[in-house]
Amino acid sequence: MSVGTRIQDVLLLFEELRNAPYAPAAFATSFGAEDMVLTDLIAKHAPWIEIFTLDTGRLPEETYRLMQETQGHYHLPIQVYFPEHGTVERYVREHGPNAFYESQELRKACCHMRKVEPLQRALRGKGAWVTGMRREQALSRQDLAVREWDVAHELPKFNPMADWLGEEVWDYIRHFEVPHNRLHDQGYPSIGCAPCTRAISPGQDIRAGRWWWENPATRECGLHVVDGKLVRAKPAIPQKTSGQI
Repeated sequence: MSVGTRIQDVLLLFEELRNAPYAPAAFATSFGAEDMVLTDLIAKHAPWIEIFTLDTGRLPEETYRLMQETQGHYHLPIQVYFPEHGTVERYVREHGPNAFYESQELRKACCHMRKVEPLQRALRGKGAWVTGMRREQALSRQDLAVREWDVAHELPKFNPMADWLGEEVWDYIRHFEVPHNRLHDQGYPSIGCAPCTRAISPGQDIRAGRWWWENPATRECGLHVVDGKLVRAKPAIPQKTSGQI
């Protein structure tokens, strides 16, 4: 499939999000390559979609630079959500700043306070949310649908790039001169918090550098997970009834 066709499919989906029952829709960006493609398309064609990001407090400097560059390049407001400081202070006081290396339980607790809880606040009052997730990104995402019902947040979730290939993402970035995270040029295909992300070798799974000390089948931060499993509900999104949020 051509990139042009891919783009048209995304824009058709964006039109669905313009009105009820999905408005207001919000796009969650972590400034990865896929997210920058969606940011470019939203800036050009769908300004009615709000853009937000989760600043965990442990992001790489390159991500902050791209955040600044993105705001200047597109002149779009990007809502930033931070972890609750009291929760972070208690975690560090009780376990230490890098306790996430010690056990999966402590790693998930760190992801929860830095990502999951802020996401819950970011999605409050929204009609739908958009992600840059792709099936190629991880073993746990191989059945990813373009349209889903997010059980955890009781919201329709759209993954417009679910079936895009990595080369299509980069073809778009190069063709439209989209800003991107410079860590991608240094062998980081997937970028999260600095202590939990590292470069990978050619041929490795593209998320092999995320939480590399854990089982590949469970390497999710919790944003898309319920009871330890990637949320995979229904491809068809249920329509909201009157008055439902």
